[in-house]
Amino acid sequence: MSLDSTKLQLSKNEAEDSSVSDFFSLLKPRVMSLAVFTSICGLYLAPGELHPVLSVTAILCISLGAGASGAINMWCDRDIDGIMARTKFRAIPMGKIHPKDVLGFGIFLAFASVIILGLAINYFAAFLLALSIAFYIFIYTLWLKRKTHHNIVIGGAAGAFPPIIGWACVTQDITIFPLVLFLIIFVWTPPHFWALALYKDMEYSKVNIPMLPVVFGKKNTKVQIFIYSIVLFLVSSSPFFLNLTGKIYLFTSFILNGFFVYYCLKLLLGDEEKNDSDASKVFKFSILYLYLIFIMFALDKFFSNQFYG
Repeated sequence: MSLDSTKLQLSKNEAEDSSVSDFFSLLKPRVMSLAVFTSICGLYLAPGELHPVLSVTAILCISLGAGASGAINMWCDRDIDGIMARTKFRAIPMGKIHPKDVLGFGIFLAFASVIILGLAINYFAAFLLALSIAFYIFIYTLWLKRKTHHNIVIGGAAGAFPPIIGWACVTQDITIFPLVLFLIIFVWTPPHFWALALYKDMEYSKVNIPMLPVVFGKKNTKVQIFIYSIVLFLVSSSPFFLNLTGKIYLFTSFILNGFFVYYCLKLLLGDEEKNDSDASKVFKFSILYLYLIFIMFALDKFFSNQFYG
């Protein structure tokens, strides 16, 4: 199937069949949930308090902003989504929503989320949200994704904004703590997506997306994943040594990083026959890893407040 063959022709009846669930799927719920979770953690870890109603408003705006990025990303990738097995069931290639409606929906959510966040919370947080949306669309999706194997390395910054935005909703500034949270996600992103690309390399190849395994091969990719796991170990351990967290976080982060390095080393040294299985384990564990790391940030603060006031 060629790229040209994926151009979508929606009839009027097909467009009318669009449901709420179809539009919700445009938000990339699984990706959005991680952005929402890390933004909540950023909001909780920030010094000071935000009224519960304003907190919910902030989280909703960040969620809609992340969803807007996902919707516009689907519009930009409509020529390749119908070819790749992991994306061919999305709303556009399935003919459930007209591409123009997807773009309009994404743009509306992007502006609405930024404007509401600015008016209800503060303009600095709104600026950061707008920056994250623009970075994901223009820097990653439209520029880096199809141009360089560094796409996910640099583009990973887009997914690292949520905890900073959550923090800024409370404090209206950026300190070393939210920057460390940003850096953890930034360093985590390449090995996470490279692991996926290892067992989806043929799909990326046939749509000319220069993911690392496609450009430099699987062996090089596995080495890079392992190197990044070591860097991630160091970065995610740094909050304790910067006096940002206590021993609860340090202990649990050591355990989590130990498992992550183990899975990456197993992938590096494993048999080629088990490559897809080992890569899948790294990919799946990396998701659990990020959730647990941020949970431990929150628990560390909670117990520190309980015992040390």
